[in-house]
Amino acid sequence: TSYGIVAKLIGAGFSARVVGYAMNKAHDLVDVPAHRVVNRNGLLTGRHHFSPPEKMEILLKQEGVKIINHQVVDFDKIVWNPLEDENYL
Repeated sequence: TSYGIVAKLIGAGFSARVVGYAMNKAHDLVDVPAHRVVNRNGLLTGRHHFSPPEKMEILLKQEGVKIINHQVVDFDKIVWNPLEDENYL
């Protein structure tokens, strides 16, 4: 999913950056699957918060996600948006 989708889900539609900051801080306290959240274009913009930075890409690839140049291939086709997922709501 994307930071913006998470922001909309929690009712803070224009706070994608805040979602990223919160996920980064929460990761210190609990196990957050932050590697599954990218920017609206599928770019792995949060990768610099992982140690090593390549870990985000490694985890996504282990889950079968294709990455080229730090970007999810066909992101628009595989993005999960719980606001549009009838099985989620």
